[in-house]
Amino acid sequence: MADETMDLTLRVWRQNGPDDKGRFEEYAAEGISPHSSFLEMLDQVNERLIHQGKEPIAFDSDCREGICGTCGFVVNGQAHGPEPATTVCQLHMRNFSDGDTITIEPWRAKAFPVIKDLVVDREAFDRIISAGGYVSVGTGPKPDANAVKVPKPISDKAFDSAACIGCGACVAACPNAAASLFTGAKITHLALLPQGRPERGQRVKNMVHQMEEEGFGNCSNIGECEAVCPKEISVSNIAKMKREYLRALFTDS
Repeated sequence: MADETMDLTLRVWRQNGPDDKGRFEEYAAEGISPHSSFLEMLDQVNERLIHQGKEPIAFDSDCREGICGTCGFVVNGQAHGPEPATTVCQLHMRNFSDGDTITIEPWRAKAFPVIKDLVVDREAFDRIISAGGYVSVGTGPKPDANAVKVPKPISDKAFDSAACIGCGACVAACPNAAASLFTGAKITHLALLPQGRPERGQRVKNMVHQMEEEGFGNCSNIGECEAVCPKEISVSNIAKMKREYLRALFTDS
């Protein structure tokens, strides 16, 4: 027996570029399988728009496995949609009901200008990473697995921080459009490991200063960033970043 399908109404933000005013437009999403992912649903809608000679909805995607951090927009007022610890590419239509109206809009942040429709420019994140520089540990020949000993509790914390995929949901959900969770996770990851300690102080100062230069807001401990993070990055990373920054100010030249 064929699967039941859903008919939905989409309110989608359309914007031709950062200088365009932008507006919501409505589209019918008909015959959608509840087993489809959200992006597969948008693919179907775009196919129909193309057949009608209309401009398809622009959105970002790549791996579609919740790994790369490329996809991301706001669904019914929530970054990545209603499911916790889920990227929008992993969100499935079974989370919605037949006849629903779904509002879709891009990340909203001064530092994330809209390129087109649901696509925003997240190069500010790349510049924060670049400001952190590189570790000075020489690679040389392949080291033994246990050559640099890291206690398991420390390695676990480092891995938890390194899980950040840089999607930008934390910025979109924060009322201040802060990038503290993203920056804190990247700083914490290397600050915990021996390989990251030679440049520890200069790294945190450079990354925090770059974050401020990009126009992100300040963290005010709302906690929305952690709530919408698809990798459940803890706000404890923000506290670690602030401690690292204060340490660098008073101990590093």
